[in-house]
Amino acid sequence: MDAYSDFAYIYDALICEDINYDEMADYIEGVFGDMPRKPELVLDLACGTGSLTSVLARRGYDMIGLDISADMLSVAKEKEPDILYICQDMRAFELYGTVDAALCMTDSLNYVTSQKELERVFSLVKNYLNPDSPFIFDMNSAYKLEKVLGNNTFAYDGEDIFYVWENHWDNQKRICDFFMTFFSKGEDGLYRRFDETHTQRAYSCEEVENALRLAGFKHITAYDGYTCAPPQACTQRLVYVAY
Repeated sequence: MDAYSDFAYIYDALICEDINYDEMADYIEGVFGDMPRKPELVLDLACGTGSLTSVLARRGYDMIGLDISADMLSVAKEKEPDILYICQDMRAFELYGTVDAALCMTDSLNYVTSQKELERVFSLVKNYLNPDSPFIFDMNSAYKLEKVLGNNTFAYDGEDIFYVWENHWDNQKRICDFFMTFFSKGEDGLYRRFDETHTQRAYSCEEVENALRLAGFKHITAYDGYTCAPPQACTQRLVYVAY
C-alpha cells in the first residue's frame, strides 16, 4: 500500500509525541540568523501534515509546503488554510519562482532511495534557492537504520491506536523496510486495520556531501542532531546546513 495514506490521519497523534516542532523551529531560526539576510519566503519539502510549516508561518515566514501525499496535505490544510500547499514529488517538483530558504525535515530524504535521485532533489532545491540561501535538512543516520531500527520490532498501545512496526535491514543495499500494521479506533468504537510499507535508505555523510556539491552547494556542515556538535559514530539523526 502507499505510504502516508490512511496513516496521515493518525500521524500527528503518534509522531507529535516525539517531535517538538517549536524547538525544531528555534534551531532553524538560529541558522537563519547566521545568514546574510533573514529569509522571508521558505519552502518546506515533504512537509507532511504541516506541523513545522504552521509553526514557522505563525512566526512570520511566508511558507510553501510541498508533499507527495494528498492525504497528508489535507490534514495540513485544515490546520492553516492560508498556507500554499502543493502536492508534488520532491524528486520532480516545480515552483513559480525562487525562495529564500528550503527545509526538508524528519528524515524525509531517507525515502529517496537512489543516489541519482538524491542528487536530483538537491539540484532542484539549489535551482529554486536565491543566492546564498540555506538548505536545512535532517536524515536518519546509517547507524540508526542498521543498529537501532533494522531487524527490530516495535509496538505501540495507545488509547485509540495500536500498531506493530517490523523492520528489515538489507546490508548490501543499505535499505531498511518498515512493515507497519495499525489498528485505529473509529467514532463507532470499532477498530479498523490498515497496513503500510515504508522504505528508507542509509547514506553516508560523504555521499550526502558529494551530492550537495554536485548540485552547486559550496558551504556544507553536518551536525549531531539539532546541536552545534559534529556527528559521532553513534549519531542517530544528522542535520545538514548547505548554501
